[in-house]
Amino acid sequence: MKWFIPAATLLAAPIVLAPVAGPAIAEETEAEIQALLEYNDDLMRGSSSHAMMTMHVKTSRYERRMKMEAWSQGESKSLIRILEPAKDAGTATLKSGDNLWNYLPKVDRTMKVPAGMMSGNWMGSHFTNDDLVKDSRLSDDFSWTVTERPSGNSGKWVIELVPHADAAVVWGKVTAEIRHDKMPISTRFYDEDGALVRTMSFDSYETVQGRKVPMHMKMVPADKPGEFTEMTYQSIEFDVKLDSSMFTQQALRQ
Repeated sequence: MKWFIPAATLLAAPIVLAPVAGPAIAEETEAEIQALLEYNDDLMRGSSSHAMMTMHVKTSRYERRMKMEAWSQGESKSLIRILEPAKDAGTATLKSGDNLWNYLPKVDRTMKVPAGMMSGNWMGSHFTNDDLVKDSRLSDDFSWTVTERPSGNSGKWVIELVPHADAAVVWGKVTAEIRHDKMPISTRFYDEDGALVRTMSFDSYETVQGRKVPMHMKMVPADKPGEFTEMTYQSIEFDVKLDSSMFTQQALRQ
């Protein structure tokens, strides 16, 4: 599930349903849960997108804010360029398929991110390079169990998800909280031992081109109290006309 490339991303085949403890889920509820997960998978995606956003990173060693512009096309192409502060302006990241490149204007160099660095932090944030490349879907790559349901126009869904054995997912478990109106509240990521690793929360919902989306997201690592990375959208538009040539290494340097 992508975090800001509309992923990150903010991107079906039918999923394999996991057994659910307690009374059997009715067939229509199975379809409802699958549709709910697919809706959240695709919430921040269109055939293409263009967004202006800020990223605020706070760690025990530093605090920084950046203004960025981002474009995406389909599920496999995206470009993110830093606009501010001036010392970082022009720094850019290109995703094309499973490949990731960074452009550093100070040294005028384009560098491909090697496999050994995919777990490293992206732009000093609490997101990894791998977050930008991997494109798992809750509706495809996980079996699920519903532990809480909304009641009428209040409450929330709480869905525990375990990755399929053949899914390219690093998490042992994911827990998704979704409002009664289908808006995401939070996603919690656990390691294979069941320990919480990080939590992504969503708020500041606005209607954009007829779809309600969260305009603010916050990632909090479980093992670093007081640290976080938050993304705030100033604007986002979907299904915009983009030329494929802008998702090339040549365009990365512009």
